[in-house]
Amino acid sequence: MSKHYRAHKERARGYVKERVETLSAVYGFQYGRIAIRNTKRSWGSCSELGNLNFNYKIVFLPDSLAEYIIVHELCHLREFNHSTRFWKHVESIIPDWKERRRALKRLERLPARVLYCSKEN
Repeated sequence: MSKHYRAHKERARGYVKERVETLSAVYGFQYGRIAIRNTKRSWGSCSELGNLNFNYKIVFLPDSLAEYIIVHELCHLREFNHSTRFWKHVESIIPDWKERRRALKRLERLPARVLYCSKEN
């Protein structure tokens, strides 16, 4: 377990939990547990049991991109794939999801130290 992960895991958990609870209350999502992980390649995932997993680095993203990731995973609770119906669910909550997804892809190409410094406080 990296020192950076240990230092920021609980902050990420609080941030994600608050956003998931708020969005679930507004849009009627039912989820299981929330886990914060130190994954190499993924920002989030959703299990068939309704458990949500998020990369701790989500806390360093701009709020709009973190929200996109959280909504993306919540929408998998309704549609466990990336079908047209899934993307319609995402779009009903975040109409500009394509723009946010492109921004996230651009950010992923930056060195990690840039991401870690973007939202430290």
